[in-house]
Amino acid sequence: MDWSKIKTIFIITFLILDVYLLFQFMKIRDANKYEVITEATFDEKLKADEIQYVDLPKTPIKDQYLSAKPKTFIKGDLAKLKGQTGYLKEPGTTLQVTLEKPFQLSSKFEPAELSTFIKDNVLYGDHYQFWEKDDQKKTITYYQQYENFSLYQNINGEITFNLNANNQIISYHQSYLEGIEKLTEKEEILSPLKAIETLHQKGVLKPKSKITKIELGYSTRIQLAASQVLAPTWRIVVDDKESLFVNAFEGQIIDFNSDENSKVE
Repeated sequence: MDWSKIKTIFIITFLILDVYLLFQFMKIRDANKYEVITEATFDEKLKADEIQYVDLPKTPIKDQYLSAKPKTFIKGDLAKLKGQTGYLKEPGTTLQVTLEKPFQLSSKFEPAELSTFIKDNVLYGDHYQFWEKDDQKKTITYYQQYENFSLYQNINGEITFNLNANNQIISYHQSYLEGIEKLTEKEEILSPLKAIETLHQKGVLKPKSKITKIELGYSTRIQLAASQVLAPTWRIVVDDKESLFVNAFEGQIIDFNSDENSKVE
């Protein structure tokens, strides 16, 4: 056996292996470098457009789909109302209530003014959270919550108070989602930065915008006749005025005014 030939073969083999490992290392390094550059580029785009945003969660977040069904109220529910008269609106999933004595609000309304009233007088009152006061429509809207997460723009889980010319609540209608269950196992959702990137890429997030709040809640993904599927949803508040919504699993922008979101299957 020629030892010098064997040694040469080993040297060539190790050289080839070293070249291969170096090539794999360069691929991995370049891939990681590309990811960093991509993130930096998006941040630079935001800066170029003078878009600011609040601190965002750094760690991955997991969530899941939920299922729920509209509650059908009964006459026994009406009997629980204090100082109010009400009736069931067909098919019974909405309560129409009139206050026997109007509830006065201050000229500069704060949600805290209604906290005790809702808790003491409205069915499941502590399950709702303030959403908005509309001075043009003379309404105040609350949406239902699940484990402290709001169910965004859900007509089956809301309270809408009606005001008169004297800034008094005179009536309201109420709906409620019950039987809320976890439909799937928890999975990692879209990061809030990716949700912002989606809005930016689609041109929804305008230059010189300031994202003043970002929070996680749920919106209706599938609306059936007797139930609905709720999906984790990012709510991005712009300039303390406009709310934009992104499905936290699928990444699409949600328009609650579109026909697709109001369709019942």
